[in-house]
Amino acid sequence: MKNFNFYNPTRILFGKNSIADLKDQVPDDAKVMILYGGGSAERTGVLDQVRSALAGRTVLEFGGIEPNPRFATAMKAVEMIREKEITFLLAVGGGSVIDATKFIAAAAKYDGDTWEILTSRGSVIKQALPFGTVLTLPATGSEMNSGGVITNPEKGAKLPFNSVYCYPIFSVLDPEVTYTLPTRQIANGVVDAFVHTIEQYLTYPAAAYVQDGFAESLLRTLIDLGPKALETPENYDIRANLMWTATMALNGLIGAGVPQDWASHMIGHEITALNDTDHARTLAVVLPSLMNDQRGPKREKLLQYASNVWGIHEGSDDVRIDAVIDATCGFFEQMGIKTRLGDYGIDAHDIDHIVTALQDHGMTALGENKAIAPDDARRILEAAL
Repeated sequence: MKNFNFYNPTRILFGKNSIADLKDQVPDDAKVMILYGGGSAERTGVLDQVRSALAGRTVLEFGGIEPNPRFATAMKAVEMIREKEITFLLAVGGGSVIDATKFIAAAAKYDGDTWEILTSRGSVIKQALPFGTVLTLPATGSEMNSGGVITNPEKGAKLPFNSVYCYPIFSVLDPEVTYTLPTRQIANGVVDAFVHTIEQYLTYPAAAYVQDGFAESLLRTLIDLGPKALETPENYDIRANLMWTATMALNGLIGAGVPQDWASHMIGHEITALNDTDHARTLAVVLPSLMNDQRGPKREKLLQYASNVWGIHEGSDDVRIDAVIDATCGFFEQMGIKTRLGDYGIDAHDIDHIVTALQDHGMTALGENKAIAPDDARRILEAAL
C-alpha cells in the first residue's frame, strides 16, 4: 500500500426529511445564495423545502446552471455574489450544480484571471466561500469531495480542478428526492459511480486489501441495484443504497493508498467538449475499449475484477478478460447506455479533434503508469467506433 494523507471534512446528513436539518447547518447571520440547475428542483418541491428550512435568513437564488456547467454561467454567479456580498453558498442539485458551486466559491475569492483556476487544475486556489449542498442526483460524489469539472465551449475545453478549499461543509442526502428523476439520469448516475470506482481499482495490485474489497463491494452493489432502481423508482432502500454508494465511490476513501487511472475520464471529457454527450455515456464508450487496449498492464487487476466482482473463474486469462469486458459492456447496455462512439454521432474524423484537444490540454501521459500517450488514446477511440 502506498503512503497517503486522507482528509475529508464534509458532514453528511442522510435520510428522509433531512433537508429540514439545513436550519442547523447554515449560520443564522449568513447571506445565502441558493444555486440550482433547471426547473426540476422547483417542480419536485425540493427548492420549497430548502426555502422553508432557511426561513429568516437573507436568501438570493441563482438558477440555470447547465449539465456540464459552463464557465460563463458560473462567472455570472460570481458577479452577483460580489455585488450582493453573499457569505454562504448552497448548491441544490446533482454533480453539475455542485461542481459549479465549488468553482464559484473559489472564483468569488480569487483576485486574478479566474480561468487560471482551471488551467492550474485548482492549484492557485487559496480560499473559497463556505458552501453546503443538497444532493438531488446521486452520481458524481461531488457532494463529499473537493474536485469539479467546468466546461468552456468558447475554448473547446472541459477541465477538472481540485482544492482542499473546495470541500462542502455539509451535504444533505435524502433518497426520497430521487424518486422522480428521469430514467436517463438514474442510469447515468449508476454508470458514473461505477466508472469512478473502476478508475481507483482497475490499475495494478498495491496490496491495498481493504480498499480493493471496499471497491468490489461498491461495484457489486451498483450491478445489483442499478437495474432495480429503473424498475422500482420508489423503493427507498434501493435508492438509499445507490445514493450512498455514489458518494462513497469518490469521497477519497477507496482511492487512499492505491494507484489511480482516470484516463477514461480525461478522454471522455474531450468527447463531451466536442458534442455535449452526457459525461457518463462517454465513460461507457471509453472504458471497455481502454480495458481491452490496456489488458497487458492491467492483467492482474482485470482477473481479480472478473473473479471478485463478476464471478468469472473459468477459462484462460484471456478468455476471462474477454468475458469481464463483455460483462461490463452488458451492464452498461442493461442500464440503457450505448457503448460505441457511433451511437453518439462521432466518427473517425472526430477522433482527430479529440486527440488534438487532449494534447492541447496537456493530457499526454494518462493512466496509472502515465503511459497512455495521444497515439494510444487514438487507438482506444478507434476501437470504440
